[in-house]
Amino acid sequence: MKRREFLAVGTAGLLGSTVTAREAPALKIIDCHTHFWDPTRPEGILWPGKNNTRLYRPMLPAELQKLSKPFGGVGAIVIEASPRVEDNQWLLDLAEKEPFLLGVVGRVDPTSDEFEKHLHRFAKNPRYRGIRISYGELPNGMKEGGKLVERCQLLIDHGLGLDTNGGPDMPGHVARLAEKCPKLRIVINHAANLRIDGREPPAKWRDGMAAAAKHPNVFCKVSALVEQTGKKPPPREVDYYRPVLDTLWNCFGEDRLVYGSNWPMRHDIVPLANVIGIVRDYFTAKGERVAEKFFHDNSQTAYAWRMK
Repeated sequence: MKRREFLAVGTAGLLGSTVTAREAPALKIIDCHTHFWDPTRPEGILWPGKNNTRLYRPMLPAELQKLSKPFGGVGAIVIEASPRVEDNQWLLDLAEKEPFLLGVVGRVDPTSDEFEKHLHRFAKNPRYRGIRISYGELPNGMKEGGKLVERCQLLIDHGLGLDTNGGPDMPGHVARLAEKCPKLRIVINHAANLRIDGREPPAKWRDGMAAAAKHPNVFCKVSALVEQTGKKPPPREVDYYRPVLDTLWNCFGEDRLVYGSNWPMRHDIVPLANVIGIVRDYFTAKGERVAEKFFHDNSQTAYAWRMK
């Protein structure tokens, strides 16, 4: 890492603040895992609740853009978790007004009889880049009589991808789906939510990741690392996360790992500078080109976004 880049991240990590323009990093960063909402909308929001004093307020792209710009932030992909169909449209409307928001990964229930109708509607917007499913939806959807593979073919037909969120057993299920749908872009979220304790990760998770990574259409999002430590504050030292990062690197290599901050989740206990700094330390040590791919280029392959 160049000295000015080290100072940019290191100083911000200590102070929890921004860096000066003179120290601005050269890397361009696409944040592939963000969440946005606005409780002042007439229809309100389903989560977080009013009792959540930290999160129950507008969380919008302009705020993240301001926070991430000093580190090289140039764009974001938003991941929708709300079950309300019209919340997909709200995010697409938001993307029209916010150039920083490059793509929307929506939420449409793959078991719904109206799945095809909703998908066709949202896919007309070039900012719509796919949908996310969580936990039991993947293995249940692949059981006999399940519709997931059929619904994934519709995603392929529309040029969309699939994000998967789940526990450490999720990568094994992803491997099975990738085999049945080799043309579907699949992104494993949060490194499959593995508990991170500084030690070698369990064999089942490692084997699942290796099986998923054998399929060239599968990507892994390096996100929510600090959250999975369960520590307050989480460790900043990259060596604490190295056993997990090394496994992901050995499985997916330099072309299929992407960065995500998971903003604004848990950013009350750790500054964005640390979230970026941990993975920046790891990937810049592998060379400037590797870091460029991780923070920017691979996201374009995984989500096929287009800059406005």
